[in-house]
Amino acid sequence: MARRPGAPAAYGEEFTFVSPLVKYLLFFFNMLFWVISMVMVAVGVYARLMKHAEAALACLAVDPAILLIVVGVLMFLLTFCGCIGSLRENICLLQTFSLCLTIVFLLQLAAGVLGFVFSDKARGKVSEIINNAIVHYRDDLDLQNLIDFGQKKFSCCGGISYRDWSQNMYFNCSEDNPSRERCSVPYSCCLPTPNQAVINTMCGQGMQALDYLEASKVIYTNGCIDKLVNWIHSNLFLLGGVALGLAIPQLVGILLSQILVNQIKDQIKLQLYNQQHRADPWAATEPAGHTLIPSVASKTWLESGHQQPYLESSPYDTSSRSEESGIGSELGVDWGRLNVLGRNGRRCVY
Repeated sequence: MARRPGAPAAYGEEFTFVSPLVKYLLFFFNMLFWVISMVMVAVGVYARLMKHAEAALACLAVDPAILLIVVGVLMFLLTFCGCIGSLRENICLLQTFSLCLTIVFLLQLAAGVLGFVFSDKARGKVSEIINNAIVHYRDDLDLQNLIDFGQKKFSCCGGISYRDWSQNMYFNCSEDNPSRERCSVPYSCCLPTPNQAVINTMCGQGMQALDYLEASKVIYTNGCIDKLVNWIHSNLFLLGGVALGLAIPQLVGILLSQILVNQIKDQIKLQLYNQQHRADPWAATEPAGHTLIPSVASKTWLESGHQQPYLESSPYDTSSRSEESGIGSELGVDWGRLNVLGRNGRRCVY
């Protein structure tokens, strides 16, 4: 138990089960991710506003700005509950924070397990996303840059093969396509040329009309899906480390919040116990025919944190008064003026 600063030192009320270390560690932990969430929302909103609305709506499902905003808002609300709940010692907010964090962790875990169990369906979903991105390649600048980066990084072209670019209206290889890029592929599909100072953006011109052997001399002919799957298989430890890095903060948040909730509950029980068992320090049960007389010295003794001693006296016996006279003279108390009625209606001498 810790001691509350500034609390009175009587009856054990200076103790608390709530650990300041756990409380403020959870607060600053949530504060850090709260700031990160606000940055994510700001970047997402800025990226969204800087785009043309028509181009952004064309590929809304894969828009990184929308994804960033949604994740940032959810993180903001979650960490807000954690910050305020830990600072105010609010059990409701802390339990909400812990429950939501547990749900997020379980969803991530389930997604990872299902991705490995249903790898074929996951591969089909990835193919669908890539093909949709190819269709909207020219509609969104961010998406275009992302595809170009992926094709350069993995040395690939298209989803399954370089001919997938025929799905795009600008690169379509049909004879009625009036585009100048007809039967072409993006420049990111081209093989790198050593010592090339200027990038030739027209290097993929007419590559779809060539067969694999001829096209492989100029561009990458393998699709990006197979390349991506092979990269995942060869970097499982890296992906596991990333997943663990995401899981550890969530588990730490859940653990700290549950510890703090239990400490707050114990503190509430202690306060209720003290309220139920706190008695008048000057009240005591009188034996039959006697009056328990607290002395001034015993009051000083009580204020120092000790048990209340009582002087036992008969209602007609004045010996205790004479015995107390020495204490009264030392403390400047006139015992003759401190006559009050006892709890049984008898006059007691203090």
